[in-house]
Amino acid sequence: MLHNSSERYGTVAMALHWVVAALFLALYVSVYYRQWFTEPKTEANWSALQLHLSFGVTMAVFVVLRVLYKLWSQPPQEVPGTPLEHRAAKSVHWTLYAVMIIMPITGYLGTGADTEFFGLFDITQFRHTGMYETVVQGWLGLTWEQFEPPIDFVHKQGGAYFVWVLIGVHVSAALFHHFVRKDNTLRRMLPVSLK
Repeated sequence: MLHNSSERYGTVAMALHWVVAALFLALYVSVYYRQWFTEPKTEANWSALQLHLSFGVTMAVFVVLRVLYKLWSQPPQEVPGTPLEHRAAKSVHWTLYAVMIIMPITGYLGTGADTEFFGLFDITQFRHTGMYETVVQGWLGLTWEQFEPPIDFVHKQGGAYFVWVLIGVHVSAALFHHFVRKDNTLRRMLPVSLK
C-alpha cells in the first residue's frame, strides 16, 4: 500500500519516517564520534565533521519531502484516547517537525566549514555566500563573531538536550501505546507485522 489508509500509514510515509529516524541516528553517531574519539585538527576529526554535515544536508532534503507529503496526504484515523492525549501527541509531533527544520538550518548557518557532501561536491559555508553579506553584514550589521555564537548555541545545546528529550517522549509514547494501551499506534508505522 503506497499511500495512507484509514488504518495505517502507507509505504511513502513509513519510508520518510524511518529514513529521517536513521538520519537522526547517523547525525548523532558522527558528532559524538568526533567529540569523544577524535583529536581536534586531525583527519579523523575532519572526516567525522564532514559526515555530520553531509547527513545534515540529507536530513534537510528528507524533512522537506516529509513535510510536503504530510501536508498532501491524509493521515490514518486517530487511535482512541482523550482529547488531552490527542493534543499532546500533536504538540510533540509538530515540535519534532519544527526541530527537524531548525536543526539543519542552524547547523548550516553556524558552520565555519564548507560541506564536502559525501565527497561528491562541495556546498559553500553560509559565511562565504552573498546572502550572508547581504543579510547578516548588510541588514543586521553583524560580524561573524556576533552572529555565529547564538546560532551555534541553538544548534549544539538544542541538539544535545532538547532534541533528546523530544525523541525520548516520542519513543516512550509509542512504546506506551503498544505495551500498555495495546492499540495500533506503533504497528501502523511499521512495515512488518508486530504483535
